[in-house]
Amino acid sequence: MVYGIGADTLAGLPKPVVIDEFDIETILTATRNRLVALYPDIEAVIDLETELSRMNIEVTAYREGLIRGAINDAARASLLAFAQSGDLDHLAAFYDVPRMAEEDDARLKARVILAIQGRSTGGTAPRYRFIAMSSDVRVADAIAWVEGKNPMVNIAVFSTDAGGVADQALLDIVSLAVNAKEVRMVNDTFAIVSAVSQSIDIEVDVWMLPAAPAETLAGLEAGLRTAHNAENGLGFDLTSAWIVSRLMVPGVQRVEVKLPLVDVVVEPNTAVTIGTVTINDKGRAY
Repeated sequence: MVYGIGADTLAGLPKPVVIDEFDIETILTATRNRLVALYPDIEAVIDLETELSRMNIEVTAYREGLIRGAINDAARASLLAFAQSGDLDHLAAFYDVPRMAEEDDARLKARVILAIQGRSTGGTAPRYRFIAMSSDVRVADAIAWVEGKNPMVNIAVFSTDAGGVADQALLDIVSLAVNAKEVRMVNDTFAIVSAVSQSIDIEVDVWMLPAAPAETLAGLEAGLRTAHNAENGLGFDLTSAWIVSRLMVPGVQRVEVKLPLVDVVVEPNTAVTIGTVTINDKGRAY
């Protein structure tokens, strides 16, 4: 679940342009025309490759292009959406969010956003999500919510391991983090659970194109699981359309989903993992 602006929103922002960036040819032409305007007699030789003034404006145009790009890159490095590596570390440090061991840029950006959204010490959902994700790099995502008037704060943890299933050791780490004296509101109690509550078996019929190599069919299950591990998360539905799209690799003519019988739609605080995968070879067809 996303609270306000999220990492996905940042990824969709266009790159800001502090100064216009032109291709080298545009800069070269403008420089050439300016030189001719200042010294009309040079027009007769300015376009000759061996002309010294021509060589000079080519070097000048190239350097101006580099400078323009560097200025824009420096400006973008100061923005969360575009900062990377060390630049991102410094930006995150401003919000008191140090990078965790083996944490990639995307995850660090997500935690910075949550830290900003959860600035209130009043136990907001983004704050508890931030604390859960900051407790261990194996927490791929988390979500906090209450049900009705029940004061219990539920936190579902989605792990980077075991298809998203958070083991008890990881749940204990999150519990310690949210129950820390400097974190927990005095009237909050927590129920920490793994977000993965369903294991879904998949069965499909697959037709291959006549010229497709045999290993294409053999690799479909591994490719499907790899795609699911990369894309799965809290609230990620397992739909027939998604299954078909990930199995329609080069060499596959058609895919029909037999299981699950209907799309698996989950709540924002849950996720699914793939159980058995059965791929029925229906032969070859055009």
